Amino acid sequence: MANGSFSLSSHTRLEMIDVTAELQKIVREQAIDSGVLYVYNPHTTAGLLINEGADPDVQRDLLGALQKIVPANYLYRHAEGNSPAHLMTAMTGTSVQIFIEQGQLQLGTWQRVFFSEFDGPRSRKLWWKILAG
Repeated sequence: MANGSFSLSSHTRLEMIDVTAELQKIVREQAIDSGVLYVYNPHTTAGLLINEGADPDVQRDLLGALQKIVPANYLYRHAEGNSPAHLMTAMTGTSVQIFIEQGQLQLGTWQRVFFSEFDGPRSRKLWWKILAG
């Protein structure tokens, strides 16, 4: 078993950051041939998800649709001003699990792993753990 973390920074309030290459680098550095990579986001105003990475319009559509689904003008009781970000996080989730085979992340042809910022810009951290076997 191996585990660790890495840092990343967002530059806008809403942003999807592709972290797939960083995760593949971790698998390569750990010399894991087969297992499961768990990635966890310990932040309550950012999500973690797997979706299409070939067409950037998909990420723009996801963020645009989330803004329509989660209204900014709702009378939120949470007074910090980032309530929509908490709801978007609840909708996208905070962790992903990816199989590893022959040292490669087992993602579909178009799939990428995205850290989804909903309350940026911020410096963030992702935690990971690999269970070999």
